[in-house]
Amino acid sequence: MDADFLLQTETAKMLYHEHAENLPIIDYHCHLNPQMIAEDYKFRSITELWLGGDHYKWRALRANGVPEHFITGDASDWEKFEKWAETVPYTLRNPLYHWTHLELRTAFGITKLLNPDTAREIYDECNEKLQLPEFSARGLMRRYGVEVVCTTDDPVDSLEYHKSIRESGFEIKVLPTWRPDKAMAVEDAPRFRDYVKKLASVCDREIVTFDDFLEALQDRHEFFASMGCRLSDHGLEEFYDQRVSDPKEINVIFEKVCLGNDLKTVEIRQFKTFMLFFFAMLDDQKGWTQQFHYGPIRNTNTRLFESYGADVGCDSIGEVNTAKEMARFFDRLDHKGQLAKTIVYNLNPAANAMVATMIGNFQDGSIPGKMQWGSGWWFLDQKGGIEAQLNTLSEQGLLSRFVGMLTDSRSFLSYPRHEYFRRILCNLIGRDVENGELPVAEMPRICQMVEDICYYNAKRYFEF
Repeated sequence: MDADFLLQTETAKMLYHEHAENLPIIDYHCHLNPQMIAEDYKFRSITELWLGGDHYKWRALRANGVPEHFITGDASDWEKFEKWAETVPYTLRNPLYHWTHLELRTAFGITKLLNPDTAREIYDECNEKLQLPEFSARGLMRRYGVEVVCTTDDPVDSLEYHKSIRESGFEIKVLPTWRPDKAMAVEDAPRFRDYVKKLASVCDREIVTFDDFLEALQDRHEFFASMGCRLSDHGLEEFYDQRVSDPKEINVIFEKVCLGNDLKTVEIRQFKTFMLFFFAMLDDQKGWTQQFHYGPIRNTNTRLFESYGADVGCDSIGEVNTAKEMARFFDRLDHKGQLAKTIVYNLNPAANAMVATMIGNFQDGSIPGKMQWGSGWWFLDQKGGIEAQLNTLSEQGLLSRFVGMLTDSRSFLSYPRHEYFRRILCNLIGRDVENGELPVAEMPRICQMVEDICYYNAKRYFEF
């Protein structure tokens, strides 16, 4: 894993080292904890920093036969790290092998391979460096040249830590992202009712009617905008287009769930359809970018969910045919002139061509690349998934207008995913040049395209 890792041609090396490597990072979608940034959190160990919430690693540990005690249980930090070191040699050809060693090299300057023989030495060296000021939460962000970070935040969040970060004078922008999934989740009636109570408390108002509910959400949307929010994000199993014949029917559905009654499947879909469209209109009014991450099946393992909760590595790629609903949703917004800048991320690679062609249906000439197909997400953010996304986007749209990579991570050590993406991008384009598929005469445009995809497109698109 030297300076030319993944760069297989001289053109690829030139593109990466001269045009991509040193560009700042705009991480426009992640799940970092803003409190850690506000407090400039100091990590007690490499285990806390590296393994504390990484469900990618947890899945690999389980697959390697490691008991849960050493994954999410109460084993010591050293014991958990030791089990990870034992697992790493078995991750060959899994992206975790590349990510692990990229993170060790870029954060700690460690070039040795992690395995049982090197585990103690690497553990101690990392922990020693983590005591230094430059390895705090903010220090790591500086180390990787981060310029902007957009966290993921619920409408009921106070955003107090975003305020604290801004007032502290921290030079890196840390902006909230509006994630209103719980405001749509009427399929779990008790949790939805609890959420309505939290929303009422945050807004300091009564929520009795559906109109009250919408007004409270609109108030919070305004508040997020005042705190610098530029993006929304929606985590969906699928898109929805189950409309009601009479708008009053939504009021009845809301009243029904608030009274403690379960909803029929059609009512759930009708409510989600209405809310998704409502949020899209709010985003358009504010000039935000709306993001849609769709396609997972979540919390499939009841035993682990009941023991440890959500986000422990028990989600998978779903099989859903939502193309018609997606088309109708975007068409309805487009027809009303209320379709905001949009990024769609699919989790199932079988939908790659569908999404790539779908976004082309609703480009309107107002903004270059207004409709975006997001980078390879979750199970697809590895080398094969990234190359597939880049190739399909190139064939069906304008790769030159792509807004590039993001971490989608809870870890302060995930920024090398931007490097990984940039190396893959440069290798792909460099190979085309040397194969004669892209003309050498266009090298100035090709170099600019690389810089745009890695940084400038996102900066312009999100107006950071």
